[in-house]
Amino acid sequence: MRGERGVAVEHSPLTRWVLTYAPEVEKECRRRQRPVGRSWRLEETSVKIKGKWAYLSRAVDKEGSTLID
Repeated sequence: MRGERGVAVEHSPLTRWVLTYAPEVEKECRRRQRPVGRSWRLEETSVKIKGKWAYLSRAVDKEGSTLID
C-alpha cells in the first residue's frame, strides 16, 4: 500500500511493529469477543437470489444469537 503511494519502507520496521503490537491487539480482540456457550448449532439453507441458487449457513447459540455469518 505504501509503495502505491510512493513511500519507500523496508520490511524490517514493519516486521518489528507486528512482533511488538500483535500480542496487544490479540489480547484486546479476545477481551472484546462475545462469550460463546457450550451449546450451538449450524443452520444451513439454500435460497434462490436473482435466479441463482445460493447456499447460506450461520452458527447460532442456544439463545438464538448469531455467532458467525
